[in-house]
Amino acid sequence: MLIRRAFLRWLVAATVVLPIWLAVGWAVFGGGGWGTLGLIITVPVAFVALGIIALLVWARPTVRAERAASWTDVAVVGLWHASIIGLGFYGDASGFLGVAAILLAIAAFWAAIWQLVSDGARRVQATMDEFERVAAAQSRPAPEARGEMPARRSPFGDDDGEVIVVREVRD
Repeated sequence: MLIRRAFLRWLVAATVVLPIWLAVGWAVFGGGGWGTLGLIITVPVAFVALGIIALLVWARPTVRAERAASWTDVAVVGLWHASIIGLGFYGDASGFLGVAAILLAIAAFWAAIWQLVSDGARRVQATMDEFERVAAAQSRPAPEARGEMPARRSPFGDDDGEVIVVREVRD
């Protein structure tokens, strides 16, 4: 649970940190003129994509309730973040890591959508089950129809089982 909670916090930080890492890595590890053009395009796209994925993860009711990301998020989004970090080193594997980052971004987006929809469907199903349970309880015949004495209810809603009788006599 600790890892999942820390990862949820990292999602928010990664929205800013990883695009900055791409720019810092380019400055430190070097890149050519075409790399600058790629950087101008890549950094804003990475910022938006990281932000959208973080919002989709945070939008899930179970994530907000548990205050922790799912293990699927940790795996898929974690691999995506690792590929972005590796890409920031601009080494010989940059081409491979760039393609991996794009494919993992698509996978992270659809995994987040799938989890959001399935979590919502579970909550709707639980609500409908509760609705049906209450409706079934209300559709039972009245106690008079079953030959039982109806339970008396207080008009004030204070059915605590105590009855206080006050008798006032005037002369």
